[in-house]
Amino acid sequence: MTRKTYSQLAQEAAERIEEIMPWDVPDFLAAHPDALLLDIRERDEFARAHVAGSLNVPRGILESAAEWDYAETEPALVTARDKPVVIICRSGNRSAFAAETLLQMGFTDVRSVKLGIKGWNDADLDLVDASGTEVDGDDAVPLIEIQPRPEQRDPARR
Repeated sequence: MTRKTYSQLAQEAAERIEEIMPWDVPDFLAAHPDALLLDIRERDEFARAHVAGSLNVPRGILESAAEWDYAETEPALVTARDKPVVIICRSGNRSAFAAETLLQMGFTDVRSVKLGIKGWNDADLDLVDASGTEVDGDDAVPLIEIQPRPEQRDPARR
């Protein structure tokens, strides 16, 4: 069997789902007031900088959060099955996987934010921290563009 990389799998998922550019999201949300903006980054990522009004459901608990009767159940997500759901992550990879998963779970109108929160910030769109305080775009860069530690880097490329 041929080994696929994370990037290859994410690209394949992106080809099977609908994507939206970050700069188009505010207009989309304004036109669809019932839409849910779902941030699937980890809790610490979300706390550092996120889009105001977004719901944080880490990718690792997405499936159980999208169903009733689990400790992770998020009612706002469960009840969005027939509403537009816009999913954002750091770079658009995890959100592509998440969009594909929600479609498989019966969600009817799902799209992934291409380029993720990094693209959102690059487009100079507003971000806030855990306290709701606005985060300056330049200050957000090191908060959202986390680099791998030395031991996480491919030894063949060091």
